[in-house]
Amino acid sequence: REAATMAVAVQEKTLQITKIKEHIGAVATGVDLTQPIDEATRQQLYDAAVDHVALVIREQQLTAKQYEQAASLFGELMEDQNRMYLADGVPLVSVLSNRNKDTKGKPAKMANNATWHTDHTNQERPPKFPCLYPVALPDSGGGTSVCNMRAAYESLPAEMRARLAPMKTENTLISSARMAAANPDIVKAQKAKNAAGEKPMIQPLIRTHPDRGSKAIWFHQSKTERVIGMEPQETQDFLTELLETVIKPEFAYTHDYQLGDMLVIDNRSAMHKAGFDFDMSQHRVIYRALVRGERPE
Repeated sequence: REAATMAVAVQEKTLQITKIKEHIGAVATGVDLTQPIDEATRQQLYDAAVDHVALVIREQQLTAKQYEQAASLFGELMEDQNRMYLADGVPLVSVLSNRNKDTKGKPAKMANNATWHTDHTNQERPPKFPCLYPVALPDSGGGTSVCNMRAAYESLPAEMRARLAPMKTENTLISSARMAAANPDIVKAQKAKNAAGEKPMIQPLIRTHPDRGSKAIWFHQSKTERVIGMEPQETQDFLTELLETVIKPEFAYTHDYQLGDMLVIDNRSAMHKAGFDFDMSQHRVIYRALVRGERPE
């Protein structure tokens, strides 16, 4: 009887995946990422992140180094293109904080990231999974919103999908149409790239998922210099209108963090945005790790 009871107890601690909403989000419980996990469990976590677009892994207690190892379960990690804010001794883990300073010692314009976006579209191989883990939280607010851009694309009329499908974007650190509101450090870096003759990265506006074959609307508005065939400001207006059309409550989920949550986002099917609806006198600190992705097609 004792052996049978212990077996049941072990079963109760096995990995469970619970759906949050019809179109987006799942919660994983019953796994400790400080301990080795078998390949079947790792694959379950990976598939859950892909299929549900956003995966919350609950009740983790991770140092920055342990977090780096946990994120690497989803693939090879890559450097963040912003190297200013890194965890001590863990260069593949960035620190997102409302108290970060720019190179002149002024508060970084973190709230500029509070717009829907896909990470690092200006790179040849953008991350496939941004992974986020809170280490300090305000009393309320400061969540991360995620939208299933695969479902958003599928919801469009066929003629609209046909219009968008062949479009390409030119991507830089910051669009010339958005420099006035950007962080000065990013503007300085982009001007240096322009002076060096660096060409924009060409990406598809509609991306095909390499694991599933599904298609999703995929861009970072602040990094889109232009949709090929449009001028920069025309591009910004077009992308704003597109977002207003496709971002719908049924496709979106806002994750209100608890300490111990690890949020994994499939960057190939999602847009996300940070929430700045909290008391800025309180500290919000998120560790971020990026899993290297594929060349978008």
